[in-house]
Amino acid sequence: DAQDIDLIVLATATPDNTFPATATAVQAQLGIHHGAAFDIQAVCSGFVYGLSTADNFLKCGQHKRALVIGAETFSRILDWEDRTTCVLFGDGAGAVVLEAQEGGGTLEDRGVLSAHLRSDGRHYEKLYVDGGASRGQEVGHLRMSGREVFKHAVINIAQIMEEALEATGVEPNDIDWFVPHQANKRILDGTARRFGMTEDKVVITLDKHGNTSAASIPLALDVAFSDGRLKQNDLILLEAMGGGFTWGSVLVRW
Repeated sequence: DAQDIDLIVLATATPDNTFPATATAVQAQLGIHHGAAFDIQAVCSGFVYGLSTADNFLKCGQHKRALVIGAETFSRILDWEDRTTCVLFGDGAGAVVLEAQEGGGTLEDRGVLSAHLRSDGRHYEKLYVDGGASRGQEVGHLRMSGREVFKHAVINIAQIMEEALEATGVEPNDIDWFVPHQANKRILDGTARRFGMTEDKVVITLDKHGNTSAASIPLALDVAFSDGRLKQNDLILLEAMGGGFTWGSVLVRW
């Protein structure tokens, strides 16, 4: 029931308005008049940032049940004359619910087991939007140095995945499903090979949705759950990298 939700964390780089937060609009439409609601902006890493943030609120006892959303309308910020970028992105939204439960403090607990977040603002201009409320009041368009993003993504994603595995003592072959941010098929394939994951363990929806930024991971989770692949107690590794640069990984027991 919507009234059971007492926290909404919405990850988006394309909010409806500069303010208030789009999360509060969702809260109102769901008829929820209690708890907290706010947006997170980490571009393509937004969902893993949001998942980690909500998990911490639940674990410290401040909230009991969180709705974590990734939602994007990148079509609003694409330069349709730039064919190197506009054909890559899509619009979409997905969500999950996290609930606080007593656990044994082991890897058999359900929910978020480990989360690791990073950022490096030195690479700001390699993937950004050249506009905003404080920059001439123009919406602006997405600008990306694709080769530079690819080069950093391959390194950063591998490192942050290794952190998640090392922190929990999990081996790559223990992972039931690898659900990456859907940005680039070469990155997805290369990362899976590096960790010895066979293609049948990787959830890929890039061909269905394109790159939907913060929405890509929850959309992929929905596809894999709906078609019967994801089952209760499966061990899932999520990862993403986005503008900033920001990147992160989350290990989840479904």
